[in-house]
Amino acid sequence: MSGQECVMDIRAIQKTIPHRYPFLLIDRVLEFHPNEKVVALKAVSANEPFFAGHFPGEPVMPGVLILEAMAQTGAILAVKSPDGVEPGKTMYLVGAQDVKFKQKVVPGDILRIEMLNERKRRPLWIMKGQVFVGDTLVASATIRAAEGDA
Repeated sequence: MSGQECVMDIRAIQKTIPHRYPFLLIDRVLEFHPNEKVVALKAVSANEPFFAGHFPGEPVMPGVLILEAMAQTGAILAVKSPDGVEPGKTMYLVGAQDVKFKQKVVPGDILRIEMLNERKRRPLWIMKGQVFVGDTLVASATIRAAEGDA
Protein backbone atom coordinates (compact mmCIF):
# COMPACT_ATOMS: atom_id res chain seq x y z
CA MET A 1 0.00 0.00 0.00
CA SER A 2 3.01 2.32 0.06
CA GLY A 3 2.90 5.23 -2.33
CA GLN A 4 -0.91 5.51 -2.14
CA GLU A 5 -2.27 8.83 -0.88
CA CYS A 6 -4.48 8.39 2.17
CA VAL A 7 -7.54 10.61 2.49
CA MET A 8 -8.83 8.77 5.59
CA ASP A 9 -6.84 6.44 7.82
CA ILE A 10 -8.32 3.73 10.04
CA ARG A 11 -8.95 6.18 12.92
CA ALA A 12 -10.96 8.51 10.68
CA ILE A 13 -12.88 5.54 9.25
CA GLN A 14 -13.78 4.40 12.79
CA LYS A 15 -15.11 7.89 13.54
CA THR A 16 -17.31 7.68 10.43
CA ILE A 17 -18.84 4.18 10.48
CA PRO A 18 -19.68 2.01 13.51
CA HIS A 19 -17.96 -1.22 12.38
CA ARG A 20 -15.10 -2.65 14.44
CA TYR A 21 -12.86 -5.73 14.43
CA PRO A 22 -13.47 -8.34 13.20
CA PHE A 23 -16.11 -6.79 10.96
CA LEU A 24 -14.42 -3.55 9.87
CA LEU A 25 -13.48 -4.44 6.30
CA ILE A 26 -11.75 -1.32 4.97
CA ASP A 27 -8.34 -0.04 6.05
CA ARG A 28 -8.03 3.34 4.36
CA VAL A 29 -9.77 5.68 1.94
CA LEU A 30 -7.67 6.79 -1.04
CA GLU A 31 -10.17 9.04 -2.86
CA PHE A 32 -13.27 10.89 -1.81
CA HIS A 33 -15.44 12.96 -4.13
CA PRO A 34 -18.56 14.13 -2.21
CA ASN A 35 -21.84 12.74 -3.56
CA GLU A 36 -19.98 11.03 -6.41
CA LYS A 37 -17.26 8.49 -5.67
CA VAL A 38 -15.12 6.90 -2.98
CA VAL A 39 -12.17 4.51 -3.28
CA ALA A 40 -10.99 2.42 -0.32
CA LEU A 41 -8.40 -0.30 0.33
CA LYS A 42 -8.56 -3.53 2.30
CA ALA A 43 -5.37 -5.50 2.88
CA VAL A 44 -6.43 -9.14 3.16
CA SER A 45 -4.29 -10.75 5.86
CA ALA A 46 -3.69 -14.45 6.43
CA ASN A 47 -4.77 -13.69 10.03
CA GLU A 48 -8.36 -12.83 9.10
CA PRO A 49 -10.62 -14.88 11.41
CA PHE A 50 -12.82 -16.16 8.56
CA PHE A 51 -9.91 -17.99 6.93
CA ALA A 52 -9.90 -20.58 9.73
CA GLY A 53 -13.02 -22.17 8.30
CA HIS A 54 -13.25 -20.80 4.73
CA PHE A 55 -11.55 -23.03 3.59
CA PRO A 56 -8.95 -24.97 5.63
CA GLY A 57 -5.94 -25.53 3.41
CA GLU A 58 -7.28 -23.21 0.69
CA PRO A 59 -8.25 -19.87 2.28
CA VAL A 60 -10.70 -17.77 0.26
CA MET A 61 -12.35 -14.53 1.42
CA PRO A 62 -16.12 -15.12 1.54
CA GLY A 63 -17.98 -13.25 -1.18
CA VAL A 64 -20.49 -11.85 1.28
CA LEU A 65 -17.62 -10.12 3.09
CA ILE A 66 -16.41 -8.58 -0.17
CA LEU A 67 -19.97 -7.32 -0.62
CA GLU A 68 -19.91 -5.98 2.95
CA ALA A 69 -16.63 -4.17 2.22
CA MET A 70 -18.41 -2.50 -0.71
CA ALA A 71 -21.29 -1.50 1.59
CA GLN A 72 -18.91 -0.06 4.20
CA THR A 73 -17.08 1.91 1.52
CA GLY A 74 -20.41 3.22 0.24
CA ALA A 75 -21.37 4.19 3.79
CA ILE A 76 -18.28 6.43 3.93
CA LEU A 77 -19.55 8.22 0.81
CA ALA A 78 -23.03 8.64 2.25
CA VAL A 79 -21.92 9.79 5.71
CA LYS A 80 -19.21 12.23 4.61
CA SER A 81 -21.07 13.84 1.67
CA PRO A 82 -22.86 17.17 2.18
CA ASP A 83 -26.55 16.56 2.86
CA GLY A 84 -25.66 12.93 3.44
CA VAL A 85 -26.69 10.90 6.46
CA GLU A 86 -28.36 12.79 9.29
CA PRO A 87 -26.28 13.02 12.48
CA GLY A 88 -27.09 10.12 14.79
CA LYS A 89 -28.21 7.88 11.92
CA THR A 90 -26.42 4.82 10.54
CA MET A 91 -26.30 3.44 7.01
CA TYR A 92 -27.70 -0.08 6.62
CA LEU A 93 -27.30 -2.41 3.66
CA VAL A 94 -30.83 -3.09 2.41
CA GLY A 95 -30.17 -4.78 -0.91
CA ALA A 96 -27.73 -5.87 -3.58
CA GLN A 97 -28.30 -6.56 -7.25
CA ASP A 98 -26.20 -7.87 -10.11
CA VAL A 99 -23.64 -9.30 -7.68
CA LYS A 100 -20.75 -10.99 -9.47
CA PHE A 101 -17.67 -12.67 -8.02
CA LYS A 102 -15.13 -13.14 -10.79
CA GLN A 103 -12.00 -14.33 -9.00
CA LYS A 104 -10.96 -15.70 -5.62
CA VAL A 105 -9.64 -13.27 -3.03
CA VAL A 106 -6.87 -14.86 -0.98
CA PRO A 107 -4.46 -13.86 1.80
CA GLY A 108 -2.00 -11.23 0.60
CA ASP A 109 -4.43 -9.60 -1.83
CA ILE A 110 -5.08 -5.87 -1.56
CA LEU A 111 -8.64 -4.97 -2.49
CA ARG A 112 -9.32 -1.62 -4.15
CA ILE A 113 -13.00 -0.92 -3.62
CA GLU A 114 -14.59 1.72 -5.86
CA MET A 115 -18.12 2.94 -5.19
CA LEU A 116 -19.99 5.33 -7.47
CA ASN A 117 -23.20 7.06 -6.43
CA GLU A 118 -25.91 6.26 -8.96
CA ARG A 119 -28.84 7.88 -7.15
CA LYS A 120 -29.55 9.45 -3.80
CA ARG A 121 -33.02 10.10 -2.50
CA ARG A 122 -32.89 10.18 1.28
CA PRO A 123 -32.93 7.91 3.02
CA LEU A 124 -31.91 5.62 0.11
CA TRP A 125 -28.57 5.54 -1.71
CA ILE A 126 -27.96 3.34 -4.77
CA MET A 127 -24.29 2.79 -5.60
CA LYS A 128 -22.40 0.76 -8.16
CA GLY A 129 -19.34 -0.97 -6.83
CA GLN A 130 -16.31 -2.65 -8.31
CA VAL A 131 -13.55 -4.43 -6.43
CA PHE A 132 -10.10 -4.93 -7.93
CA VAL A 133 -6.93 -6.79 -7.01
CA GLY A 134 -4.31 -4.91 -8.99
CA ASP A 135 -5.98 -4.25 -12.33
CA THR A 136 -8.13 -7.38 -12.17
CA LEU A 137 -11.85 -6.98 -11.46
CA VAL A 138 -12.73 -9.55 -8.77
CA ALA A 139 -16.27 -8.49 -7.83
CA SER A 140 -19.02 -6.04 -8.73
CA ALA A 141 -22.50 -5.18 -7.48
CA THR A 142 -25.17 -2.54 -7.20
CA ILE A 143 -25.67 -1.72 -3.52
CA ARG A 144 -28.76 -0.23 -1.91
CA ALA A 145 -28.28 1.34 1.50
CA ALA A 146 -30.60 3.35 3.68
CA GLU A 147 -30.08 5.48 6.74
CA GLY A 148 -31.81 4.46 9.90
CA ASP A 149 -31.69 4.88 13.64
CA ALA A 150 -28.46 3.68 15.20
